[in-house]
Amino acid sequence: MKRIAIISDTHGILREQAMAELDAADCIIHAGDINTPYIADCVRRLGETYMVRGNNDMDWAKDLPASITVTIEGVRFFIVHNRKDIPKPLPEVDVVIYGHSHKYFAEVIEGILFLNPGSCGKRRFNLEITMSRMTVEAGQYQYEKVMIPYDGSLE
Repeated sequence: MKRIAIISDTHGILREQAMAELDAADCIIHAGDINTPYIADCVRRLGETYMVRGNNDMDWAKDLPASITVTIEGVRFFIVHNRKDIPKPLPEVDVVIYGHSHKYFAEVIEGILFLNPGSCGKRRFNLEITMSRMTVEAGQYQYEKVMIPYDGSLE
């Protein structure tokens, strides 16, 4: 079994509560808009990491892929920053991870989980600050929304 922390749209911020979730995970997926190489390095230092480039990831991120497909514990993931960039037809996957909108979304559509962990960076549009926690094992997954308390800091 692997515990996966799923984040997106950190926009140069790693909140303490988000860092604790990342540190407790066996694997991290970041769906883009990292914004700084420092944040990317902090996340990578925690272990197995899958990261894609977002629309705000500039020159420093030119080597990050726009999308990746990876299998973890038998669960096939497609990871991209913007939902509009999901290819049609979609490759054979079980889970699509994306970000960009800053709004948490999780729904199984035609047998595929579409999961946007929301944003755990700067608070935007008065949306919740969220990420996701997932466990995967033998081709099965379970996921949950993780709320990051908003204390008015790091706006």
